Amino acid sequence: MLQLITPDLYGEFASELKEMHGLRYRVFKERLDWEVQTEDEIETDAFDGFKPVYLLLKGSDWRIRGCVRLLPSTGPTMLRDTFPVLLGGDVVPSTAEIWESSRFALDLPPSTPKAAGGLAQATYELFAGMIEFGLANDLTRIVTVTDTRMERILRLATWPLSRIGQPMPVGKTEAVAGLLEISHATLLRIRGRGRLRGPVLWKPVLAPSA
Repeated sequence: MLQLITPDLYGEFASELKEMHGLRYRVFKERLDWEVQTEDEIETDAFDGFKPVYLLLKGSDWRIRGCVRLLPSTGPTMLRDTFPVLLGGDVVPSTAEIWESSRFALDLPPSTPKAAGGLAQATYELFAGMIEFGLANDLTRIVTVTDTRMERILRLATWPLSRIGQPMPVGKTEAVAGLLEISHATLLRIRGRGRLRGPVLWKPVLAPSA
């Protein structure tokens, strides 16, 4: 299940957001060893302070297994404010029809079901949630800064990144900026390859009482 956490619900879902930051620490600091800001085994950055929307992927045990952060391209974004060098001289996207995704992360158990291309079904679920969010908000594209490893995953999922500039070394990885199409056709393709049934993005709900 995917939960959509908007700024007005941060307080209600504070424990889920804290768990998400812990997942980001495990993925970006411990696994990938990126140069990220951490404290007490959680990872945050300045863009968490700009009231983003979060998509949280929950497992059957209600634990957070994945996440992605979404911000409008008309405000502060990682591409504009942190990685403008990746634009390659192009103009940074800035329109209501384009949002930026960042901090896409998955921390899955070995038993996670696989789908097309050998990718985890959960990967397709989070991709589908991003597209559903985009369609619900009249977006045409998502802009993102990612690494070439994630670019390969997007290609395998048949949601290819349209590069804005050429890949460049950033810290310990090779980063690239690009655009992802938001359309009903793209959603249908992702659902099919991920063997997903129906919509994946749901309004926030509280976990059942213990």
